[in-house]
Amino acid sequence: MDKKIELRVVNIANSQSQASAFAMVLQEVSGSRQIPIIIGSAEAQAIVLKMKDIKPPRPLTHDLFTSVLMAYDITLLEILIYKAQDGVFFSYVYFQRGETTLRIDARTSDAIALAVRFYCPIYIYEAILEEEQIIITDEEPISPPEEQEWQESDTPGNLQSKDLKWLKKKLEEAIQDENYELASKIRDEISRRK
Repeated sequence: MDKKIELRVVNIANSQSQASAFAMVLQEVSGSRQIPIIIGSAEAQAIVLKMKDIKPPRPLTHDLFTSVLMAYDITLLEILIYKAQDGVFFSYVYFQRGETTLRIDARTSDAIALAVRFYCPIYIYEAILEEEQIIITDEEPISPPEEQEWQESDTPGNLQSKDLKWLKKKLEEAIQDENYELASKIRDEISRRK
């Protein structure tokens, strides 16, 4: 059996190859190899919100699923990306309840959205990582989706000039409006000042 390599999410950015999609970049934990995975906007939002520790006013689908699993005392053990074919990655999700372990096939984007909620490891087989890795060049990096959304919006872009009270008010409004990209940007600025 092929060796498993642990991965972590390092970036989610607008996809240059598919409109209204995002590229999630995973990097090996103990190395520099990276793979991009094209995911939908809902999954990108679910992953980014959890990674930035932003709680939406109502649970998103992955939050609901996580709550159901926890209510039935089911733990997510790990994610395994076991296959790649024509740019599509296939994953298993390993669950445990008591002595029973279950392996369920899942879309990689959904599997990772759950993994970040359970803080469980994400693995890939060495051969797949070697075959699918991207070579990093000195090209200008792509801005994360929340930065691009911020620049394109009508709201003021210079958060550093705003006072803390204004930022907190705008953060609440952004969360209520479910504008999570804007909320994460404002929250980052508030955290930077602490």
